Amino acid sequence: MSRHQLLNSDIPPGRAADSRDVAWLPDTSAGTLLVTGNDLLRGEVERIVAAAGGALRTVPDVLAAAPFWDAAAVVLVGSDINTLLPRRRAPGVLVGLAGDGDRLWQLAAAMGAERVAVLPQASAWLAAHLSRSRSPAAGGLVLGITGGCGGAGATTAAIWLAQAAARNGARVLLVDGDPRGGGLELALAAEDAPGLRWPDLAGASGSIDPGQLIESLPGVGGFSFLSWPGRREGAAVVEPSTVSIVLDAARRGYQLAILDIGRGGEAFRAFAWDCDRIVLIVPAQLRAAVAAARLLHDLPPVETSLVVRGKPGSMLDGELIAESVGVPLSGVMPEVRGTAAATDLGRLLNAGQQRIVRRFAAAVLEQSVGDPR
Repeated sequence: MSRHQLLNSDIPPGRAADSRDVAWLPDTSAGTLLVTGNDLLRGEVERIVAAAGGALRTVPDVLAAAPFWDAAAVVLVGSDINTLLPRRRAPGVLVGLAGDGDRLWQLAAAMGAERVAVLPQASAWLAAHLSRSRSPAAGGLVLGITGGCGGAGATTAAIWLAQAAARNGARVLLVDGDPRGGGLELALAAEDAPGLRWPDLAGASGSIDPGQLIESLPGVGGFSFLSWPGRREGAAVVEPSTVSIVLDAARRGYQLAILDIGRGGEAFRAFAWDCDRIVLIVPAQLRAAVAAARLLHDLPPVETSLVVRGKPGSMLDGELIAESVGVPLSGVMPEVRGTAAATDLGRLLNAGQQRIVRRFAAAVLEQSVGDPR
């Protein structure tokens, strides 16, 4: 995240090479390293790398990978590999097959893999990812915001952080990652703003031009947003593949993308695995801290910090809560009177102008993002 499941492959069928343990890579090249003993998985990756115009070395296990691991531009590890080399960087992508199920994400978290690709569905994304790795360009940060428990205030925090970052001059995108949340656009009072929503992007495949994405999305409060429709009718299904494609374009087009992640395993797989960093929002309550600590096991292995919501002086100590959860404290989210009503009335941006909110948002951005400009 995704981390990546792309359901629309642009890669033509057919294997590119008939190699086995080692495939078409000069010893001096820092190309793609694939570690797998699975012939079917190896064949899928070989044709993807060939279509992307890259060079691939395949080895059957981590011992055979040792001489090439650190020099490789990208390390792909197959789902049949259960252990990694000590003191080496985490694999760039864990690759597996559709039948791997939940085990794939559990294994990725245990390995610290940066991305997950389910093949053959993720072929188009993986080809684009490998192509970009050969000529990397500066990209923005995807910051995920999620509640450590229900009703923690993640959406409110995400909106205030996006507003603050835009106020500081950054090019910001706020992304609604909860298809069952009722539509983030309602909290912004922007349901009539012209531009694309998630269902409009349901058929996206391959790669999205970041400039076109910026031009197509609605804006409010100085930032762009991508929301689920705020209406009663059921929204069209948007596959995790589309999420990965859109967020890749967002990373290339915006300096900061703030992702309001929905709760639950499905939302985490579709959205959380595309985040570079994650902030957990937790009320200053013991049960909430316990729930947040459990939630960490479902999150991808990226840098994660904590925001404690409550009134200073009348809550559990924020540092103590962060220590009990096991992640550093980014800041304390103030209890602003009328926030619930402001959410229902679409006035959260007005509440975000208050001095106490601005101080909170500035502190969290400084801790979690730095200067996104």
